[in-house]
Amino acid sequence: MNTVNHPVVSKAQWIAQRKTLLAREKELTRLRDQIARERRALPWERVEADYVFEAPEGRRTLAELFGDRRQLLVQHFMLAPGWEQGCPSCSFMADHADGMNVHLAYRDVSFVAMSRAPLAEIERFRRRMGWQFKWVSSHGTDFNHDFGVSFTPEEVARGKLHYNYGEWPMASEEWPGISVFYKDDAGEIFHTYSTYGRGVEVMMGTYNMLDLTPKGRDEGDGPYKMDWVRHHDRYEPEPAAKPAAHSCCVHD
Repeated sequence: MNTVNHPVVSKAQWIAQRKTLLAREKELTRLRDQIARERRALPWERVEADYVFEAPEGRRTLAELFGDRRQLLVQHFMLAPGWEQGCPSCSFMADHADGMNVHLAYRDVSFVAMSRAPLAEIERFRRRMGWQFKWVSSHGTDFNHDFGVSFTPEEVARGKLHYNYGEWPMASEEWPGISVFYKDDAGEIFHTYSTYGRGVEVMMGTYNMLDLTPKGRDEGDGPYKMDWVRHHDRYEPEPAAKPAAHSCCVHD
């Protein structure tokens, strides 16, 4: 949006145009509600594998990650073995998690981040970032691969991946996602939903705020829309001129 010589009108004209936009916003709200209902109506798939993860308090099964709640939200956080730090865009997502956690808990939802890196590497980065949410390691399990966010060297070498329910043109060993699970009275676990690509923007509340402002997201027309994002302890006094080398969320 060009903020130079932007139209300026009378209050009555502004209200009239704002009410026109409000009608469109209400359409979007109703559509969002409808899609949420359709999402909840999706069939489930039973989780058959016995996944065991490394947590700060010891080894934990997928069932144990629910705690005393029925629903589990998993952020697939891009942090592979040997990486010095987590993906900046996944970190941007995670920056919103601690504030949401108490509210999620009161709606019968547990939240956990999960990465392929060994637990010691996760803990080192988590301490640096100051996060409090639960973050476990899937190192040595097939969990990340089974849920479509980690890829073998052979898959990466082919140059195209099966990601976000289709062919993905950018080959990398890790991509972001969010998965949702439900545990019934018998202790059976079901996979109810996963979202990838731009779908992970649901965790990025900052974007909702930016979308209200005159300049919006102000990300330009390049292929890597999130090049501006830094780890929250790495922002410079002014926006960095040199873009980051990698961004998680670059396609729909």
